[in-house]
Amino acid sequence: MKNKSNITLLVFILFLLNLPLAKAQLTAPGSNSTIETEYPASPETDSIFIFCTESEMPAVGELRAQTSLTGTKTFLWEKYNPETSAYEFHFSESSEGAESTISSLEDGGYRVTVTQGETTEISRAWVFNNWLSADASIPDSLSTCTSFKMFGTFLSAPLGYYDPANNTELEVFKDLKMEWKTGETTIATVQNPQIFDPPAIDTEYTFRVYDRLGCESTAIITYDSKVTKAKFSVDFGEQNDNKDKLEAPLTVNFINESENSDPGQYEWFFFRDLDEIKEEGENSQQPIDSIMIVAYDENPVYTYENTGSYMVKLVSKNVSEFHTCVDTFYMPEYIVIEPSFIEAPNFFSPDGDGNNDEFVVLFRSMQSIKIQIFNRWGKRIHFYKNNDVRGFGNSYPASVWDGKLGNRYASPGVYYYVAEGIGRDGEAQKGKGFFHLFRGKD
Repeated sequence: MKNKSNITLLVFILFLLNLPLAKAQLTAPGSNSTIETEYPASPETDSIFIFCTESEMPAVGELRAQTSLTGTKTFLWEKYNPETSAYEFHFSESSEGAESTISSLEDGGYRVTVTQGETTEISRAWVFNNWLSADASIPDSLSTCTSFKMFGTFLSAPLGYYDPANNTELEVFKDLKMEWKTGETTIATVQNPQIFDPPAIDTEYTFRVYDRLGCESTAIITYDSKVTKAKFSVDFGEQNDNKDKLEAPLTVNFINESENSDPGQYEWFFFRDLDEIKEEGENSQQPIDSIMIVAYDENPVYTYENTGSYMVKLVSKNVSEFHTCVDTFYMPEYIVIEPSFIEAPNFFSPDGDGNNDEFVVLFRSMQSIKIQIFNRWGKRIHFYKNNDVRGFGNSYPASVWDGKLGNRYASPGVYYYVAEGIGRDGEAQKGKGFFHLFRGKD
């Protein structure tokens, strides 16, 4: 009977020895992330608390032990020493409180033992001050008119820990990644990208290195642009508000909108009429000179004297120590100046009511024009002439006759007009026909 009792007691003791030790709760206020150890020999895992810092900053690691034990208790903090494979004294305090905190911790493994009488709670954790340090550069020697290269460098804190069971050294997998951004846009995810089609303005780029632990470092570098982007717009003036019906002579203001160009480094090429170039090319085996004039103003003003379809291109330059970068911009559409044209109304009513009070002839892109008006018996009663038609905008309406003969209004009835002239396309234009003069009672 006695042997049976001894066996029962031994089994109970062995059962107690296999029970896991009670643990105090360990937390890390202010940590950025938490992962678990991957011990090869220890049956349990410990928490690894990550604090993101700068490389020059003092250690900021912090651990807090919390227990449910009441009354006076002792918190014994120890730090793992890989040279002795043992935990060694770090800090101790007795307190009636439920927690104990240690701060400004260097990298390493920490163990806390909470003792109250014969009751003991033990917890372990690792703390790392994880820092990244990024730098960036854009070598001037590798910056050309077509591309430039950016170089990113970085340093990363080593995060090594040990298995307390056999002192095996292990490393935290950080999964480092990197990216280059301009503003909020990611433009590359490699360390040293080459950027083609460089911007024509000085641009800030950010090199960012980050890991899976929530830590990152950035470096900002400015690309000093060496390239230019040629661009311009055209202004036909208020008189030419209908851009689909332009007439000659046409004065055009060219507005330079180029980026990063050097003053005095502009070349404007004004091409000849497209149909003229085609016709000349069909009748010649020699190269055709398609350029009408070249201008070097920043914002030139040019007057097209003749009808036709015209193209303009702008070449801008940026001159630096090692490169002269050039860009060319063509108008998206031709400047189309309408052929010459004459049209007269079939009636007018010079009665002073503000509506059709004058006989108005419409003509477009005319060099000269002559208009005669005859009564029903063939007598010429009015004559209009202009040998240099210009500056009238779209389809100039010429007030040819106010309906008076001397100081008296002409009689209502049918009249006849003859219009003729030379257009700015070299074409002779003619128009003729009857029109009615209406007028209310005087």
